[in-house]
Amino acid sequence: MAQTVSVIVSAEDHARLAAIIGDRSLPLKHVQRARIVLYSADRLPALEVARRAGVSRPAVWRWQRHYADEGVDRLLREGSRKPGKPPVPAATVAKVLALTCAEPPGETTHWTGRAMAKVVDLSLRTIQRIWEAHHLQPHRWRTFKRSKDPAFAEKVEDIVGLYMHPPAHAVVLSIDEKSQIQALDRTQPGLPLKPGK
Repeated sequence: MAQTVSVIVSAEDHARLAAIIGDRSLPLKHVQRARIVLYSADRLPALEVARRAGVSRPAVWRWQRHYADEGVDRLLREGSRKPGKPPVPAATVAKVLALTCAEPPGETTHWTGRAMAKVVDLSLRTIQRIWEAHHLQPHRWRTFKRSKDPAFAEKVEDIVGLYMHPPAHAVVLSIDEKSQIQALDRTQPGLPLKPGK
């Protein structure tokens, strides 16, 4: 893009542009645009206009053309832009959240962003934004080791029952041992043996 118009400012427009520059309540972008037009009316080269106004040369050419087409009013309003992408519908977000909390298909252990994007037909970044907004991290697992004791369920019910409904006039104490301190069969043996173990 290059300079394609010659800026000619009438006395009335010159007074309006000077008033815009002097008005301290207007946004800086409006003041810059008015300066571009006034400097251009003084027949300064585009590079010098850009330097004085603190903008780039393409910006100088753009606002010269807008002023030539529509006058001072065009400097004070923003042009129409293409509308952005519409937000993801709430039903689609709910579907992503429900699928994330459910088991993934096949042999996979957890949902990946690309797998989810393929299933719900959204972009990977959209899936990541939804997960970030709802604090979901499906790649992180929080698990605990389950006992192989056949009577495990009954024992858990008894212990939980003590906490939920303690016997009358009784004190319920809970003592928790450090993990693997007294375990007979260690799941992660400390090999090789070192001094002090």
